[in-house]
Amino acid sequence: MNHTVRVTDHAILRYLERAHGLDVDAVRRHVSGLAATANELGAIGVVVENVKLRLETGVCTSVLKPRWPTRRPDGGDR
Repeated sequence: MNHTVRVTDHAILRYLERAHGLDVDAVRRHVSGLAATANELGAIGVVVENVKLRLETGVCTSVLKPRWPTRRPDGGDR
């Protein structure tokens, strides 16, 4: 019998925040600052600090590996 428990990204984030004192709001402000100029220029993504921030109408929706495409090759966004 497999007793593996799947752990969501949300649970990982809350664990880091509550058990290790990660300041999520400070990280949010940092990422927002990194994305601000790209957003003002209408970009859909920007590579900073060795990651790619995916942008959609003023919202950073994902953080990807730098070489991953911001959009799928078929034009879809998920």
